[in-house]
Amino acid sequence: MGQAEADQAAGAPAGPLSAELLHRMHGYWRAANYLSVGQIYLRANPLLERRLTRADIKPRLLGHWGTTPGLNLLYVHLNRLIVEQDVDMIAVIGPGHGGPGLVAQTYLEGSYTERYPAIERSRGGMERLFRQFSWPGGIPSHVAPETPGSIHEGGELGYALAHAYGAAFDNPDLVVACVIGDGEAETGALAASWHSNKFLNPASDGAVLPILHLNGFKIANPTVLARIPEDELASLMRGYGYEPFFVSGDDPMIVHQHLAATLDTVMHRIRAIQHHARSGTEPSVRPIWPMIVLRTPKGWTGPKIVDGKPVEGTWRAHQVPIADFEDSEHLVQLETWLRSYRPEELFDGNGKFLAEFASLAPTGHRRMGSNPHANGGELMLPLTLPDFRAHAVAVATPGCVKAAATATLGGYLRDVMALNLATANFRLFGPDETASNRLQAVYDVTGKTWMAETRPDDTDLSTDGRVMEVLSEHLCQGWLEGYLLTGRHGLFSCYEAFVHIVDSMVNQHAKWLKTTRSIPWRRPIASLNYLLTSHVWRQDHNGSSHQDPGFLDHVANKTADVARIYLPPDANCLLSVADHCLRSRGYINVIVAGKQPERQWLGIDAAVRHCTIGAGIWEWASDDGDPEVVLACAGDVPTLETLAAAMLLRDYVPDIRIRVVNVVDLMVLQPQKAHPHGLDDRAFDAMFTTDRPVIFAFHGFPSLIHRLAYARAGHHNFHVRGYKGEGTTTTPFDMVVMNDLDRYRLALDAIERVPRLKDRVPAETARYWAMMERHKLYVAEEGDDLPEVRDWQWAR
Repeated sequence: MGQAEADQAAGAPAGPLSAELLHRMHGYWRAANYLSVGQIYLRANPLLERRLTRADIKPRLLGHWGTTPGLNLLYVHLNRLIVEQDVDMIAVIGPGHGGPGLVAQTYLEGSYTERYPAIERSRGGMERLFRQFSWPGGIPSHVAPETPGSIHEGGELGYALAHAYGAAFDNPDLVVACVIGDGEAETGALAASWHSNKFLNPASDGAVLPILHLNGFKIANPTVLARIPEDELASLMRGYGYEPFFVSGDDPMIVHQHLAATLDTVMHRIRAIQHHARSGTEPSVRPIWPMIVLRTPKGWTGPKIVDGKPVEGTWRAHQVPIADFEDSEHLVQLETWLRSYRPEELFDGNGKFLAEFASLAPTGHRRMGSNPHANGGELMLPLTLPDFRAHAVAVATPGCVKAAATATLGGYLRDVMALNLATANFRLFGPDETASNRLQAVYDVTGKTWMAETRPDDTDLSTDGRVMEVLSEHLCQGWLEGYLLTGRHGLFSCYEAFVHIVDSMVNQHAKWLKTTRSIPWRRPIASLNYLLTSHVWRQDHNGSSHQDPGFLDHVANKTADVARIYLPPDANCLLSVADHCLRSRGYINVIVAGKQPERQWLGIDAAVRHCTIGAGIWEWASDDGDPEVVLACAGDVPTLETLAAAMLLRDYVPDIRIRVVNVVDLMVLQPQKAHPHGLDDRAFDAMFTTDRPVIFAFHGFPSLIHRLAYARAGHHNFHVRGYKGEGTTTTPFDMVVMNDLDRYRLALDAIERVPRLKDRVPAETARYWAMMERHKLYVAEEGDDLPEVRDWQWAR
């Protein structure tokens, strides 16, 4: 220990850290900070064995310094907690742009080298560690899938706390330390996430320790929570249901002692809460969980002034404090900064971290970079799934019976839930819509998780329920992602129009899945499964605000390795698709299905065959031989309108030859070279033909079909009808009329495109407009659809 440091340690207030331990922890922090700065700046000379030159500096300086020293401080102190109290802990880092700190920490503890043997703990390994950071072919500047111990992508702010709680559900021995940046705390998603404590059961779940890290600034502005009085901030946290503990300062020795004492206190609180809840002597009640507010300077230990302007403790420390090395004075300043950490006291001549400090780290799976909960595929147990055929709707002939597809699925999900209660391996997530979406059968075996106040007229609430309902799509998505990333399974049910709220979260999860496919040590996790219902074509009663199928376009933009979209036309196809999706790994599966009673088309065996291929000719609805027109459809309502159009065409033109093609798996439309589910060209051409008109009725925006099928030989024959953005409060059939997806429009489309029927087009057009006038008048006067539409039945 240097004399100055010894004097500091001796003068520090009393605390849980002995002078020796304080010295060692401070040295560990210095090492992590040194490695963090080195990653941002250096391409060579990692141990400063000679004077720094311009050639040692990277040509492009990328990264974020400002939050990094605070993250390094927390990691060192969480390590002490893990070692001294044998805590099973992972860290979720909200300010993930502090990536150099997490890379440095996992390198110091050895996890990084185990995952990447070329980055050994030596001079050469350190140089490779530095050079790869924000370097072509290297690693991102943010906490990313490449970072051992991470389950949270650092590219976007707002979701850390939701991910942390998702990881803690059904993980009774796990403590999730979640660092929330004060910039991130300003986002809506994070603001709602504080309420997750109303859903965490201390008897059966793990614990989340939120650590609000206030360093005062975002990229170029102050942060809200750093500029309000401490008593106001404390009241805010208490209002959310937490017991806040404050740690602040810029004297490292004082902060070390204060933070160590605070962590001991909050860990004692957590253990007491869990012990009380698990004693079984009293019913579970919602506890007041502890949280920490840590206030340290932005860019702590970095340069205080650059070019005459303050840096440490200001927004200028956010990214790269010293950037222009054409100025030789900047080179001197960087070297002075690096040498201030005294690397010669921390690493030996070969670049190995000295045992005096390295021995502070946990070992084995207790290292946060090696904890299997942060690589959930290592822990994942497959779901025990029931035989979905047992829930099938009996269909003697197509269209002979009506059923609500999602209600049928609800019975299947009830059995999934029941079979996996013992392993606590499956949860259903949704924004207050489980019953609305007809999935309420799950309540036969489990309730809705709820730890807040209950009243006598509440229904289906339970402290140990496995249905997660909260009116925040952000929370549902974040919880589910955290749950999946730590090795479990789930399903997110949502109104179709409002799933757009999580568009950006889907982007990040898709990128995570894509990246992990190329990381050998990342084990596959369960797929992110969406059930979108209350969809556009049956939201006539709620009006335009509830009508938008555009999430399909959003997901279709994702890489073919990840994106899957299913549009089952009936209940039995929905059962087959859902079972497949729950068994799958590493995908984003989107299933769109209606909740209203509709005609059922396929028996269960036919449904399984149809869904296995992903698309097929419905022979029972088609004419023998070479068709004159192909009527294609994807989606339950488009399928209904297509079959009705086929009946109309046969009535109008008795000798017309029609082929009906139904598409369940939307990705079959792409060529195989573009998507692994794509039909090969021969199968696609045999189904759709290459020279006959194809009238395609689609659930979503028509452009998506054109985009998926544009490379097919017969694509120029495709005429797609779908949602055009037209909608209001009206009747179900008027919705399809407003968007030109109705049976009468589809029939006219076919007649207009069959060459031999050219002479009939004027008369059929007049018939169409007469029908539309009749429809509009009836709807306006009666408030319902025409009887022949409302009571239509399939017949051949």
